[in-house]
Amino acid sequence: MTRSLKTSFAILTLMSLIGVADAQENGLLVRIAEVEIDSRYLEEYMSILKEEAEASVSLEPGVISIFPMFQPENPTEIRILEIYASREAYEAHLKTPHFQKYKTTTLEMVKSLKLVDMQAADARTMAEIFKKARVSQ
Repeated sequence: MTRSLKTSFAILTLMSLIGVADAQENGLLVRIAEVEIDSRYLEEYMSILKEEAEASVSLEPGVISIFPMFQPENPTEIRILEIYASREAYEAHLKTPHFQKYKTTTLEMVKSLKLVDMQAADARTMAEIFKKARVSQ
């Protein structure tokens, strides 16, 4: 198991033990990025996004999740669930070569970007989700 994967599991375990809401109060940063892509660049954008997400989760211990999704009826509407161990982990993420490459190569592809900071509405259920994720690995 890689170091970053072990770190992610440790953070998920901590989150399940103290609750997601408490983890957020202790510095966990959770957000959803709402991204609209120019349809002419969709295939290229998705390739770059997948590469960046994989590198972030694999190489950065403070990145718990970069989980890209799209709406099947409108694939240019991308949502990315981002979870960072702390604000510092997020700030460090922004400076990485793989994020900088993503940002500069997709700049013209992105029609709009909105970053929405989130709080858990049901910390108990979220903790159960993280427990299941830990057990299934």
